[in-house]
Amino acid sequence: MKHHIKDAALAPKGKARIEWAGTQMPVLRSIAKRFAKEKPLKGLRLSACLHVTCETANLMLTLKAGGAQTLLVASNPLSTQDDISASLVKDYGIPVMAIRGEDRKTYYSHIYAALDHRPHITMDDGADIVSAIHKEPKKYLRDIVAGTEETTTGVIRLRSLEAQGKLLYPIVAVNDADTKHFFDNRYGTGQSTMDGILRATNYLVAGSTVVVCGYGWCGRGVAARARGLGAKVIVTEVSPLRALEAVMDGHQVMPVAQAARVGDIFVTVTGNIGVIRVEHFRAMKDGAVVCNSGHFDVELDLAGLRKLSPKPRIVRENVEEYRIGSKRVFVIAEGRLVNLGAAEGHPAMVMDMSFANQALSSEWVARHHDSLERKVYRVPEDIDAEIARIKLESMGVRVDRLTADQRHYLKAWEAGT
Repeated sequence: MKHHIKDAALAPKGKARIEWAGTQMPVLRSIAKRFAKEKPLKGLRLSACLHVTCETANLMLTLKAGGAQTLLVASNPLSTQDDISASLVKDYGIPVMAIRGEDRKTYYSHIYAALDHRPHITMDDGADIVSAIHKEPKKYLRDIVAGTEETTTGVIRLRSLEAQGKLLYPIVAVNDADTKHFFDNRYGTGQSTMDGILRATNYLVAGSTVVVCGYGWCGRGVAARARGLGAKVIVTEVSPLRALEAVMDGHQVMPVAQAARVGDIFVTVTGNIGVIRVEHFRAMKDGAVVCNSGHFDVELDLAGLRKLSPKPRIVRENVEEYRIGSKRVFVIAEGRLVNLGAAEGHPAMVMDMSFANQALSSEWVARHHDSLERKVYRVPEDIDAEIARIKLESMGVRVDRLTADQRHYLKAWEAGT
């Protein structure tokens, strides 16, 4: 079996962590049980470019139970958990090509190894596989029938391709499922981002000023968790609607240039480039902590920061100190995903729903790809509802059902005041 991992001896630790995460993923467990009986993915090759974590491992086991021939590569050089890679290869026979801290050349060699797998279905977190396919379609498109995309940044790239008429195959935007972005992006990103900051810095958040750049679902989550830890939260935005929502939620809103002068901790979650730039680093006070929880490290102008401070030094694990005159600015996890670079990523309980969407969306495209156009599709509403139903059931929560009269009323136009 072709694979590229750090150390197979890490497998026992990885297996224990995979099993632990599995106990907190009842929705995915339920799907895996059905997949094992029905084999809806039998005969299909699937290449996945995802964060290699214990939660992802449980998704890969579910896909394998469904009959898929899977191969997994990392979607971020710093997000791989090497013990998980080792266990997937050694204990479960799933090919993995991912090593924490791999350089850019190695990272892309793994991406192209995923394409050499000749997948029928692609599964992306950031659309790196899709981008590679679209650069060399004659070489890599031949067997592909459909794909799925996990995150906001990837969906942005896909919708750009679709708008230009260049998307070459149908892809389901898993990120757009309500059971994904309402929970994963908000609660998962919120908790895991603060977890990464705390593990890296041991900073006292209470009484500090946390600047959250971007108030989408991820930004909402980070702001809420920071506030819950006692921070004063400042939000920066380009959308008037989201800025207004942040104000109504009780946060201060101001431009980045203004927030740079007063913030203690800065978190970018926009999905865009150059959010915190050289002029902002110059304005920051001594000891400012800067990190990113958007998919790519481009949200921070690190090249510009290195010109200001050419010789940063590592002062703690995952923390680099940049000196700008007499001031110090600390960057966590090289500006990459702080929740995975400095912590373990989202809790299994929330990834349960996200990866349930991935599994069921893979089944859906396997069954319906012949009738799909070259478009970005939302997760079907019945899949979203079923995941929510199973999750509630696993939590021992019951909900009401509409009566016949209520169903009729909701469909009728005759009833007035």
